[in-house]
Amino acid sequence: MTDPADTAGPADTAGPADRAHPADTAGPVPCTAGTPAVPANGGPTPDPAARRRGRPPRAEAGDTRDRILAAARTVFSERGYEKASVRAIAKAAGVDSALVHHYFGTKEQVFESAIEVVFAPALSGPDALVAGPVSEAGERMTRMIFGLWENPASRAPLLAVVRSAVTNDTAAAALRRLVSSQLLSRIAGELGTEDAELRAELAAAQLIGTALLRYVIKVEPLASADIEQVIARLAPVVQSHLTGA
Repeated sequence: MTDPADTAGPADTAGPADRAHPADTAGPVPCTAGTPAVPANGGPTPDPAARRRGRPPRAEAGDTRDRILAAARTVFSERGYEKASVRAIAKAAGVDSALVHHYFGTKEQVFESAIEVVFAPALSGPDALVAGPVSEAGERMTRMIFGLWENPASRAPLLAVVRSAVTNDTAAAALRRLVSSQLLSRIAGELGTEDAELRAELAAAQLIGTALLRYVIKVEPLASADIEQVIARLAPVVQSHLTGA
């Protein structure tokens, strides 16, 4: 039997220093445009489509905030304040819960931001006081407020906010802060009388109370009465609260 060692070719007599390392003789690895580079350590190739975590770029921040607000309005409308959660809002907006906390804070703060958007048209009530003769301010305010309630597009979110405020103390406190700071105080400032705050609150109570009975509790015959008839009867009372003796 022949030993393999006997049939082998000539032994390699080159020393370690004379032998070329494969890495030394290999040519440069060609790089094709659009092809991700292979990591030098042989690790996995980064996935360019991997989902980014954390805060979005500044350019996207505004869109993300708006998307969260829209989702919050939907969730609060469908579930009410009690059953709504930051997690549900984040899921509806397609973001992490941490982003909701980053932009708005607690659920109560998200609710305040959401209702501010919903009530934005109503918060222009003080402008109605100076948009024409003072003697017609009551009718202008009444028409503006009930114009919002009569519009199906704005009525739904208003209903959701009022229902939440009626059934939950935290939601009621959030709505009270908004109405007091951005509506009643501005109306009182426009009136400029000693009892301006009381007058503004009585006028608002007349409007909000009537809206509650008509659209939320739906007391008849008020719920189905012609809106022009309601305004005709209500406007003089609101006017009396604002400017009457």
